[in-house]
Amino acid sequence: MKRIQDRQQQTIGKPAEVHGIGYVTGKQVRLRFLPAAASTGVIFVRADLGSGACIRASVENVTGTARRTTLGQPPVQVGLVEHVLAALSGLRIDNCYVELDAPEPPGLDGSACGFVNALLQAGTVVQSERRPIWTVEQPVTYAVADATIALHPSDTPELRISYLLDYGPESPIPWQMCTQTITPGGFAAEIAPCRTFVTDQEALALRDQGLGSRTTVTDLLVFGPHGPIQNKTRYANEPARHKILDILGDLSLIGCDVRGHVVAYHSGHPHNVELVRRLSLQIQTVLSRELRAA
Repeated sequence: MKRIQDRQQQTIGKPAEVHGIGYVTGKQVRLRFLPAAASTGVIFVRADLGSGACIRASVENVTGTARRTTLGQPPVQVGLVEHVLAALSGLRIDNCYVELDAPEPPGLDGSACGFVNALLQAGTVVQSERRPIWTVEQPVTYAVADATIALHPSDTPELRISYLLDYGPESPIPWQMCTQTITPGGFAAEIAPCRTFVTDQEALALRDQGLGSRTTVTDLLVFGPHGPIQNKTRYANEPARHKILDILGDLSLIGCDVRGHVVAYHSGHPHNVELVRRLSLQIQTVLSRELRAA
Protein backbone atom coordinates (compact mmCIF):
# COMPACT_ATOMS: atom_id res chain seq x y z
CA MET A 1 0.00 0.00 0.00
CA LYS A 2 1.03 3.60 -0.41
CA ARG A 3 -0.05 6.93 1.02
CA ILE A 4 -1.23 9.18 -1.80
CA GLN A 5 -2.74 12.25 -0.14
CA ASP A 6 -4.25 13.52 3.04
CA ARG A 7 -7.17 15.76 3.95
CA GLN A 8 -8.30 17.81 6.93
CA GLN A 9 -10.14 15.91 9.64
CA GLN A 10 -13.73 16.69 10.59
CA THR A 11 -16.04 16.37 13.57
CA ILE A 12 -19.67 17.38 14.10
CA GLY A 13 -20.77 20.90 14.95
CA LYS A 14 -23.06 20.04 17.86
CA PRO A 15 -24.54 17.01 19.64
CA ALA A 16 -27.26 15.01 17.90
CA GLU A 17 -29.60 12.30 19.19
CA VAL A 18 -31.31 9.26 17.70
CA HIS A 19 -33.88 7.13 19.55
CA GLY A 20 -35.33 3.74 18.63
CA ILE A 21 -35.73 0.06 19.43
CA GLY A 22 -32.68 -2.20 19.35
CA TYR A 23 -33.02 -5.16 16.99
CA VAL A 24 -31.10 -7.55 19.22
CA THR A 25 -32.28 -6.60 22.71
CA GLY A 26 -35.70 -5.21 21.83
CA LYS A 27 -35.02 -2.34 24.24
CA GLN A 28 -35.54 1.38 23.75
CA VAL A 29 -32.13 2.88 22.93
CA ARG A 30 -30.85 6.44 23.10
CA LEU A 31 -27.82 7.26 20.96
CA ARG A 32 -25.98 10.58 21.10
CA PHE A 33 -23.36 11.79 18.62
CA LEU A 34 -20.93 14.15 20.37
CA PRO A 35 -18.12 16.27 18.90
CA ALA A 36 -14.57 15.03 19.49
CA ALA A 37 -11.11 16.58 19.27
CA ALA A 38 -8.90 15.97 16.25
CA SER A 39 -7.30 12.52 16.00
CA THR A 40 -9.76 11.06 18.53
CA GLY A 41 -11.34 8.73 15.98
CA VAL A 42 -14.75 7.19 16.60
CA ILE A 43 -15.30 6.11 20.21
CA PHE A 44 -18.37 4.21 21.40
CA VAL A 45 -19.30 5.05 24.99
CA ARG A 46 -21.58 2.72 26.96
CA ALA A 47 -23.17 5.43 29.12
CA ASP A 48 -25.23 2.80 30.94
CA LEU A 49 -21.98 1.33 32.27
CA GLY A 50 -20.31 4.61 33.19
CA SER A 51 -18.35 7.27 31.32
CA GLY A 52 -15.21 5.14 31.32
CA ALA A 53 -16.82 2.29 29.36
CA CYS A 54 -15.33 3.24 26.00
CA ILE A 55 -14.50 1.23 22.88
CA ARG A 56 -12.52 2.60 19.96
CA ALA A 57 -13.92 1.72 16.55
CA SER A 58 -10.88 -0.12 15.20
CA VAL A 59 -10.34 -3.51 13.64
CA GLU A 60 -8.27 -4.58 16.67
CA ASN A 61 -11.41 -4.33 18.80
CA VAL A 62 -13.65 -6.48 16.59
CA THR A 63 -14.87 -9.47 18.61
CA GLY A 64 -17.77 -10.71 16.49
CA THR A 65 -18.85 -10.80 12.83
CA ALA A 66 -21.84 -13.19 12.90
CA ARG A 67 -24.54 -11.28 10.96
CA ARG A 68 -23.28 -8.01 12.44
CA THR A 69 -20.04 -6.38 13.57
CA THR A 70 -19.38 -6.32 17.31
CA LEU A 71 -16.72 -4.34 19.16
CA GLY A 72 -15.29 -4.90 22.64
CA GLN A 73 -15.50 -7.56 25.31
CA PRO A 74 -18.42 -8.12 27.72
CA PRO A 75 -19.65 -6.18 29.51
CA VAL A 76 -18.12 -3.24 27.58
CA GLN A 77 -19.35 -4.32 24.18
CA VAL A 78 -21.40 -2.81 21.34
CA GLY A 79 -22.90 -4.81 18.50
CA LEU A 80 -24.43 -3.92 15.14
CA VAL A 81 -22.12 -0.93 14.79
CA GLU A 82 -21.81 -1.04 10.99
CA HIS A 83 -24.73 1.27 10.15
CA VAL A 84 -23.51 3.97 12.54
CA LEU A 85 -19.95 3.63 11.22
CA ALA A 86 -21.16 3.79 7.62
CA ALA A 87 -23.05 7.03 8.37
CA LEU A 88 -19.96 8.63 9.90
CA SER A 89 -17.59 7.36 7.22
CA GLY A 90 -19.92 8.17 4.33
CA LEU A 91 -20.19 11.78 5.52
CA ARG A 92 -16.42 11.92 6.25
CA ILE A 93 -16.83 12.56 9.95
CA ASP A 94 -13.60 11.30 11.47
CA ASN A 95 -13.80 12.23 15.16
CA CYS A 96 -16.94 11.55 17.17
CA TYR A 97 -18.12 10.08 20.45
CA VAL A 98 -21.09 7.74 20.02
CA GLU A 99 -22.82 7.50 23.39
CA LEU A 100 -25.27 4.63 23.97
CA ASP A 101 -27.39 3.43 26.89
CA ALA A 102 -27.53 -0.14 25.53
CA PRO A 103 -25.23 -2.72 23.91
CA GLU A 104 -26.44 -1.76 20.41
CA PRO A 105 -27.62 1.29 18.46
CA PRO A 106 -31.29 1.80 17.58
CA GLY A 107 -32.28 -0.47 14.69
CA LEU A 108 -34.53 2.16 13.10
CA ASP A 109 -35.62 0.90 9.65
CA GLY A 110 -32.49 -1.18 9.11
CA SER A 111 -30.75 1.55 7.15
CA ALA A 112 -28.31 4.34 8.03
CA CYS A 113 -30.75 7.08 7.03
CA GLY A 114 -31.76 8.09 10.57
CA PHE A 115 -28.13 8.43 11.63
CA VAL A 116 -27.24 10.40 8.49
CA ASN A 117 -30.13 12.82 8.99
CA ALA A 118 -29.08 13.48 12.60
CA LEU A 119 -25.46 14.05 11.58
CA LEU A 120 -26.43 16.38 8.74
CA GLN A 121 -28.48 18.45 11.16
CA ALA A 122 -25.48 18.62 13.51
CA GLY A 123 -23.25 19.91 10.72
CA THR A 124 -19.50 19.45 10.41
CA VAL A 125 -16.46 21.33 11.68
CA VAL A 126 -13.18 21.17 9.78
CA GLN A 127 -10.18 20.50 12.03
CA SER A 128 -6.55 21.44 11.47
CA GLU A 129 -5.05 17.95 11.73
CA ARG A 130 -4.72 15.83 8.58
CA ARG A 131 -6.13 12.38 7.83
CA PRO A 132 -4.01 10.12 5.58
CA ILE A 133 -5.40 8.61 2.39
CA TRP A 134 -4.03 5.22 1.30
CA THR A 135 -4.42 3.08 -1.79
CA VAL A 136 -3.10 -0.23 -3.09
CA GLU A 137 -0.56 -0.78 -5.86
CA GLN A 138 -1.87 -4.27 -6.55
CA PRO A 139 -5.08 -6.08 -5.52
CA VAL A 140 -5.48 -7.19 -1.92
CA THR A 141 -7.94 -10.08 -1.82
CA TYR A 142 -9.68 -12.27 0.70
CA ALA A 143 -11.47 -15.27 -0.79
CA VAL A 144 -13.12 -18.38 0.60
CA ALA A 145 -15.18 -21.08 -1.09
CA ASP A 146 -18.36 -19.07 -1.53
CA ALA A 147 -17.32 -15.43 -1.19
CA THR A 148 -14.64 -12.96 -2.16
CA ILE A 149 -13.80 -9.33 -1.50
CA ALA A 150 -10.84 -7.36 -2.85
CA LEU A 151 -9.49 -3.83 -3.02
CA HIS A 152 -8.14 -3.04 -6.50
CA PRO A 153 -6.00 -0.09 -7.61
CA SER A 154 -7.83 2.74 -9.32
CA ASP A 155 -6.74 5.35 -11.86
CA THR A 156 -8.57 8.06 -9.92
CA PRO A 157 -8.28 9.00 -6.21
CA GLU A 158 -11.78 7.84 -5.27
CA LEU A 159 -13.39 4.95 -3.44
CA ARG A 160 -15.76 2.81 -5.49
CA ILE A 161 -17.53 -0.24 -4.14
CA SER A 162 -19.15 -2.92 -6.32
CA TYR A 163 -21.26 -5.71 -4.92
CA LEU A 164 -22.62 -8.76 -6.74
CA LEU A 165 -25.41 -10.49 -4.84
CA ASP A 166 -26.43 -13.95 -6.02
CA TYR A 167 -28.11 -16.39 -3.63
CA GLY A 168 -29.02 -18.82 -6.40
CA PRO A 169 -32.14 -19.51 -8.46
CA GLU A 170 -34.16 -20.79 -5.49
CA SER A 171 -33.70 -17.65 -3.41
CA PRO A 172 -36.58 -15.16 -3.08
CA ILE A 173 -33.95 -12.39 -3.35
CA PRO A 174 -33.13 -11.88 -7.03
CA TRP A 175 -29.64 -11.70 -8.54
CA GLN A 176 -28.46 -8.09 -8.52
CA MET A 177 -25.44 -5.84 -8.42
CA CYS A 178 -24.52 -2.25 -7.66
CA THR A 179 -21.49 0.00 -8.08
CA GLN A 180 -21.27 3.25 -6.14
CA THR A 181 -18.59 5.92 -5.96
CA ILE A 182 -18.53 7.02 -2.33
CA THR A 183 -18.98 10.74 -1.83
CA PRO A 184 -20.92 12.33 1.04
CA GLY A 185 -23.78 13.39 -1.22
CA GLY A 186 -23.93 10.15 -3.17
CA PHE A 187 -23.78 8.07 -0.02
CA ALA A 188 -26.55 10.03 1.70
CA ALA A 189 -28.86 9.81 -1.32
CA GLU A 190 -28.10 6.41 -2.83
CA ILE A 191 -26.75 4.09 -0.10
CA ALA A 192 -27.79 5.34 3.35
CA PRO A 193 -31.55 4.67 2.79
CA CYS A 194 -30.98 1.00 1.92
CA ARG A 195 -32.20 -1.43 4.56
CA THR A 196 -31.15 -4.66 6.20
CA PHE A 197 -32.75 -7.67 4.52
CA VAL A 198 -33.43 -11.30 5.39
CA THR A 199 -35.52 -14.13 3.99
CA ASP A 200 -38.63 -15.20 5.86
CA GLN A 201 -36.87 -18.42 6.89
CA GLU A 202 -33.89 -16.46 8.25
CA ALA A 203 -36.27 -14.17 10.15
CA LEU A 204 -37.92 -17.16 11.81
CA ALA A 205 -34.54 -18.63 12.76
CA LEU A 206 -33.44 -15.32 14.27
CA ARG A 207 -36.68 -15.06 16.23
CA ASP A 208 -36.08 -18.58 17.58
CA GLN A 209 -32.70 -17.34 18.86
CA GLY A 210 -34.47 -14.58 20.77
CA LEU A 211 -33.45 -11.84 18.33
CA GLY A 212 -35.78 -9.24 16.91
CA SER A 213 -38.48 -9.78 19.52
CA ARG A 214 -39.99 -6.35 18.82
CA THR A 215 -39.17 -6.22 15.11
CA THR A 216 -41.91 -6.66 12.49
CA VAL A 217 -41.78 -7.29 8.75
CA THR A 218 -42.42 -3.59 8.16
CA ASP A 219 -39.30 -2.58 10.12
CA LEU A 220 -36.86 -3.97 7.54
CA LEU A 221 -36.96 -6.03 4.33
CA VAL A 222 -38.17 -9.60 4.84
CA PHE A 223 -38.29 -11.52 1.56
CA GLY A 224 -40.88 -14.24 1.07
CA PRO A 225 -41.51 -16.35 -2.06
CA HIS A 226 -43.17 -13.41 -3.82
CA GLY A 227 -40.89 -10.60 -2.70
CA PRO A 228 -40.84 -8.31 0.36
CA ILE A 229 -43.56 -9.13 2.88
CA GLN A 230 -45.85 -6.16 3.66
CA ASN A 231 -43.16 -3.87 2.28
CA LYS A 232 -41.52 -2.78 -0.95
CA THR A 233 -37.97 -2.05 -2.01
CA ARG A 234 -36.74 1.50 -2.32
CA TYR A 235 -34.49 0.45 -5.20
CA ALA A 236 -34.64 -2.64 -7.41
CA ASN A 237 -31.17 -3.55 -6.10
CA GLU A 238 -31.64 -2.38 -2.52
CA PRO A 239 -30.07 -5.50 -0.95
CA ALA A 240 -26.88 -5.04 -3.00
CA ARG A 241 -26.80 -1.37 -2.03
CA HIS A 242 -27.17 -2.31 1.63
CA LYS A 243 -24.20 -4.64 1.29
CA ILE A 244 -22.19 -1.64 0.10
CA LEU A 245 -23.36 0.22 3.21
CA ASP A 246 -22.10 -2.63 5.41
CA ILE A 247 -18.75 -2.74 3.60
CA LEU A 248 -18.27 0.99 4.06
CA GLY A 249 -18.99 0.73 7.78
CA ASP A 250 -16.61 -2.18 8.26
CA LEU A 251 -13.94 -0.57 6.06
CA SER A 252 -13.90 2.47 8.34
CA LEU A 253 -12.40 0.27 11.07
CA ILE A 254 -9.04 0.70 9.34
CA GLY A 255 -8.84 4.23 10.80
CA CYS A 256 -7.83 6.09 7.62
CA ASP A 257 -9.25 6.92 4.21
CA VAL A 258 -8.90 4.25 1.54
CA ARG A 259 -9.07 4.79 -2.20
CA GLY A 260 -9.47 2.20 -4.93
CA HIS A 261 -12.18 -0.15 -6.13
CA VAL A 262 -13.65 -2.66 -3.68
CA VAL A 263 -15.23 -5.58 -5.54
CA ALA A 264 -17.21 -8.09 -3.49
CA TYR A 265 -19.22 -11.22 -4.21
CA HIS A 266 -21.41 -12.88 -1.59
CA SER A 267 -19.29 -11.39 1.18
CA GLY A 268 -20.46 -10.43 4.66
CA HIS A 269 -19.00 -9.00 7.83
CA PRO A 270 -16.40 -11.77 8.39
CA HIS A 271 -14.96 -11.18 4.91
CA ASN A 272 -15.11 -7.38 5.17
CA VAL A 273 -13.25 -7.40 8.48
CA GLU A 274 -10.62 -9.85 7.22
CA LEU A 275 -9.92 -7.54 4.25
CA VAL A 276 -9.54 -4.63 6.68
CA ARG A 277 -7.09 -6.68 8.77
CA ARG A 278 -4.98 -7.40 5.68
CA LEU A 279 -4.98 -3.76 4.59
CA SER A 280 -4.15 -2.60 8.11
CA LEU A 281 -1.23 -5.00 8.31
CA GLN A 282 0.17 -3.67 5.05
CA ILE A 283 -0.15 -0.08 6.26
CA GLN A 284 1.62 -0.93 9.52
CA THR A 285 4.41 -2.59 7.52
CA VAL A 286 4.93 0.55 5.43
CA LEU A 287 4.88 2.79 8.51
CA SER A 288 7.39 0.56 10.31
CA ARG A 289 9.69 0.63 7.27
CA GLU A 290 9.49 4.43 7.12
CA LEU A 291 10.23 4.68 10.85
CA ARG A 292 13.33 2.49 10.51
CA ALA A 293 14.55 4.55 7.58
CA ALA A 294 14.08 7.87 9.38
